[in-house]
Amino acid sequence: MIKLHDKYFKPFVSAKEIDNVLERLVNEIAKDVGDEIPVFIGILNGSFMLTSDFVKKYPKPCEVTFIKLASYEGLKSTEDIQRLIGITQDLTDRTVIILEDIIDTGNTLKEVHRIFKNEKVKSLKIATLFYKPEAYKKDFKLHYVGIEIPDKFIVGYGLDYDGLGRNLPEVYQIKETQHMTNLVLFGPPGAGKGTQAEFLKEKYNLVHISTGDVFRFNMKNETALGTLAKSYIEKGQLVPDQVTIDMLNAEVEKNAQANGFIFDGFPRTNAQAQALDKLMDSKDSQINAMIALEVDDEVLVKRLLERGKTSGRKDDADETVIRNRIKVYYDETAILKDYFAAQDKYFGVDGVGSIEDITERLSAVINKL
Repeated sequence: MIKLHDKYFKPFVSAKEIDNVLERLVNEIAKDVGDEIPVFIGILNGSFMLTSDFVKKYPKPCEVTFIKLASYEGLKSTEDIQRLIGITQDLTDRTVIILEDIIDTGNTLKEVHRIFKNEKVKSLKIATLFYKPEAYKKDFKLHYVGIEIPDKFIVGYGLDYDGLGRNLPEVYQIKETQHMTNLVLFGPPGAGKGTQAEFLKEKYNLVHISTGDVFRFNMKNETALGTLAKSYIEKGQLVPDQVTIDMLNAEVEKNAQANGFIFDGFPRTNAQAQALDKLMDSKDSQINAMIALEVDDEVLVKRLLERGKTSGRKDDADETVIRNRIKVYYDETAILKDYFAAQDKYFGVDGVGSIEDITERLSAVINKL
């Protein structure tokens, strides 16, 4: 991940991939041109790296020149194209190949065709490293296309964001979610996870997503996902991970402008953790940390038995059931601890003490993320 000015960008196309694509374009063009000496024209500023690397690979004699056009302001391509540097040589009866770094709306191409309309060239062809088919609004033919990409802003390899990023040898894509803090909060039964989640969501302005609450909401309101989940539960079957992920996705979508999320009760397996990572990646975000409240078993048993006197929950009143719940938690969490630790994202926090003290410890971890 890189930051340019106020925006974050994530890796998109590697230098090796770019090199392979250039090799292909060079071979295609060299084959079509044959023994003729073409004139390659780079569109400045973006195509300076592309043009340089391209002609170094070109296996036959060629000429190279540049024209400079301006059409970008910040993140958007504008209709107002200005020619800052034009053609200075005679191109009559020459094969001209335009080397573009990227073609999106096609506004620049419109100006290119206007420029060459009176140049009496033998042939005018367009070659572009990147092409955004979703954004292209013109009818001009593109003769050589390197990579088709989504309609998202990219930087690197000649492309910039307000002047920065042109020098990068690889290409980065804008991270649409500019900054989020996403936590997986874990803790054995009686660790105070729910209480701490309430404090943390207020302190950091995060959205608390409890899997249990999400399931109850969907089933109570008989949503399509709730009805589907209920059909599995009534058969005594486990609800498939994808159903749970789809529910969580709906919650994330509902809170798209959030500063981040606290996931409570999910994931519980490696497969679920991978699915959650994939979900967050699709939102241009990630899980920053798994934070587990660590409390001695005997303290947990004592807390839950005390809670059972007022909670009305049967599983808080039976010591055997309590100890089994704690065992299940450790069996599940041990796997997830390894998963997140491998990414340097696991943090164990002492869960014994006053609510305020525990909140302080959790905050110390979050503040360092």
